[in-house]
Amino acid sequence: MKRIFDYCLAVLLVISGLLFTPVRVSAAEVLQVREADLLLIGDQNRTYSVRLACAEITPGQEQNAIDFLRKQLPRRQKVNLMPMGSKDGLLLARVRPLGSSQDLSSLLVENQLAKLNQDCIKATKSILKA
Repeated sequence: MKRIFDYCLAVLLVISGLLFTPVRVSAAEVLQVREADLLLIGDQNRTYSVRLACAEITPGQEQNAIDFLRKQLPRRQKVNLMPMGSKDGLLLARVRPLGSSQDLSSLLVENQLAKLNQDCIKATKSILKA
């Protein structure tokens, strides 16, 4: 009887250890800046292209925007994605580097490399009203 009790106790300890062990969740990482508003993002098991939502790159500032994004997003920089929809098969999202309070679209606008997209402004206002 003692052996059965010891065996059950050991099984319960193993199961409780598995249940209460924190699960490691990994954030999405920037793999490459492809264009002035297009990033290659990856997580543990897939990669996908993400177009920055709400930013229209100022004509003639494309290379400056690419350089700026590469400075803000070194390879493997972890980011939060805030999906806004899709267009032409690409995910549209606001992308915020972990530890930053601003998303990349806002930073591009702040540095006069892009303008805010009017459709995005309207969508954001309707979300805030709800």
